[in-house]
Amino acid sequence: MNIVILSARTGWHTNELCRAVAERGHRSQVLAYERLVAAIGGGPSSLRSAPAVPDPPSRAGLDALSVLDADAVLARIIPDGSLEQIIFRVDALHWLEERGVPVMNAPRAIERAVDKFYTTARLQEAGLPTPETVVCEGAAEALAAIDAMLAEGSDVIVKPLFGSMGHGLVRVGERELARRVVRTLESLKPVFYLQRAIDHAGVDVRAFVVGGRVLAAIERLAPAGEWRTNVAIGGVARRRDLPSAWSDMAVRAADAVGADYAGVDLIESRDGQVFVLEVNAIPGWQGLQRATGVDVAASIVDRLVARVGSSRQGVGAQAS
Repeated sequence: MNIVILSARTGWHTNELCRAVAERGHRSQVLAYERLVAAIGGGPSSLRSAPAVPDPPSRAGLDALSVLDADAVLARIIPDGSLEQIIFRVDALHWLEERGVPVMNAPRAIERAVDKFYTTARLQEAGLPTPETVVCEGAAEALAAIDAMLAEGSDVIVKPLFGSMGHGLVRVGERELARRVVRTLESLKPVFYLQRAIDHAGVDVRAFVVGGRVLAAIERLAPAGEWRTNVAIGGVARRRDLPSAWSDMAVRAADAVGADYAGVDLIESRDGQVFVLEVNAIPGWQGLQRATGVDVAASIVDRLVARVGSSRQGVGAQAS
């Protein structure tokens, strides 16, 4: 089996995936999103890309390889780019899927999970508890929503609609700061994503879901003087055994966005309520693997191989 890993560049995560693929007797290639070339009309359609490397500018001269000929595609980090570039890269994933190449995670799941508004809406529709959230474009509406939460004694987290690893988050606890934050962001023509801060003990949980079960979980402790718990900014991770109710919430959250594997963030308030904060459909797992010893890449590859097998059985059944 030939598995293509599409990624921004090579690194620890792609190395782990390639190792797991090789241990199962399959071949893998790590190809770059930025070097995708689609050819349509004038002959057979094709989609090709050059191998990804650690330093993106050095890719010139690398031979392009076919993506359409892959038995399956693992979609990893989609690099930053213009709106057109991002849409083209995701559309390429959709095209692969429509031509019968299993893609994991599916592009629809990635689109849902990367958008905090859409993720929150789907979590709510699935009956999962989420913090009170207001999403709007207008500065006046944003300030009114912040004022209402502040009046009830809650801080407000202002988040970018797209983003991860705790980047771009601002915690607002009084109106003058809220006004400055909103006015500053207004010049960027943003969508304001505003969420009531959960009063918790400085700890949240990342549950790693693969194939409808929680593979492992960690709790993340915020570093001194910081309210964010992300490992990428210095949070400390340690193994956490989840109650069955928490595991069920994590699995349902991954299912709500249609993800085969996902990092699901949970948080418990001081009064014992548990909320789903986010679902990451292109999650990292280096900190989780270090804390738990679980071979995450192996489980991801096993899930992908099982999907390929199911897909082929389906085709065989249709043919017969």
